[in-house]
Amino acid sequence: MTPVQHIPIFGRTIQALKAVFSLFFVFFILVVLLWYYHFETRERLSHMTDEQIFHPAQVGRAGEDVALQIEAAILSNKISPGERLPSERELQHQFETGRGVIREAIKALKQKGLIEIRKGSKGGAYVKQIEVSNVSESLALFLKQHAIDPNHIAEFREGLDRTITTLAIARADAATKQELLQKATEFNSMISQHNEENEPLDMLSLSELDRELNIMLAQMSGNPVFEWIMRALQLGFSSYDYTLYENPEYRKATAANWQETAQQIADNEPLRALASTGAHYTMLKHCIEEQIQPTE
Repeated sequence: MTPVQHIPIFGRTIQALKAVFSLFFVFFILVVLLWYYHFETRERLSHMTDEQIFHPAQVGRAGEDVALQIEAAILSNKISPGERLPSERELQHQFETGRGVIREAIKALKQKGLIEIRKGSKGGAYVKQIEVSNVSESLALFLKQHAIDPNHIAEFREGLDRTITTLAIARADAATKQELLQKATEFNSMISQHNEENEPLDMLSLSELDRELNIMLAQMSGNPVFEWIMRALQLGFSSYDYTLYENPEYRKATAANWQETAQQIADNEPLRALASTGAHYTMLKHCIEEQIQPTE
């Protein structure tokens, strides 16, 4: 008998292992190359997208131009709220300017409330969602800083309330109108039934209830711009309505006027509702005139 040849079998096994290892190595190299190609392609597309948004900054006013370009991208939703701006180095490359210019632009955008700076591993400049309260507060501060005649504010508010009242009657549903009437009735009852000899009226709570009624009426117009303006006015001056509430007689008349106006809105009576609105501001102007008259 011929003895079994073990060596050739062993040799073939080694060769097979070498072939498998070679195939594995080639597969590994292919995976690395594909990953690298995917990464490079994504980076190139990213830069192409960024280049479509931004262009080199103007010489002489680079900081302002960079800020305006980023602001335009944000307001046109090319960069959405919550998204991170490109890194500082990337912005330098895209705008072809220095670090100081980029930081100046970022600072300006932060002051406008368009972006916020986050720290940490995922930190950077992120686009903010602009809130109504921020806009209202800015307008309120502007109004407070300028010495505006109280009669001008009252006149503006009367025109605003007339438009809001007309739209509220036309657009608000019956349930919302009834809710306004209910709140106005409760407001009137709280004032008319209050005995000041036993307990002083909480003027802060009173002002807050009046503010809620005004904002609710603005919301009923179906136009958010009226709501934003109303919130700003309420934060800034409340149209000097507080002067009415400081006087017991005017306070009761104002609360009764609120209920009357809300009832006419609920009854879909625009002419009567507008007449009540006019009566409110006539009363307010008289109250203001009494306050600013010099004492003898």
